[in-house]
Amino acid sequence: QVQLVESGGGLVQAGGSLRVSCAASGGTFSSYAMGWFRQALGKEREFVAAISLSGGRTYYADSVKGRFTISRDNAKNTVYLQMNSLKPEDTAVYYCAAKSRVQLNVVYATRYEYDYWGQGTQVTVSS
Repeated sequence: QVQLVESGGGLVQAGGSLRVSCAASGGTFSSYAMGWFRQALGKEREFVAAISLSGGRTYYADSVKGRFTISRDNAKNTVYLQMNSLKPEDTAVYYCAAKSRVQLNVVYATRYEYDYWGQGTQVTVSS
């Protein structure tokens, strides 16, 4: 069973950048497809970005496409979310998630497909 710990959240002005990280332990990281989700206050958790086992395939929500980049370093057991051109509507708790028993170049965009979740990190974008 893998444990996930997010870090790197904080307060940033609109138009700024932030990188959040998710460190995995307790499992074989390279065997998990990974995803980032976010949940704003009073709203449902929504998909942000996903990456395949090797990192060769990525997928983004329309709302972040062109501004956010997901990447992973399997040697460091870490997945990243680089967020540029941040907007106030990006304010949310950001969660990373891991899915086991996956195919090589498949990405997963539905929260119910993921098996493990981190505790989340708060990202606040001020206007």
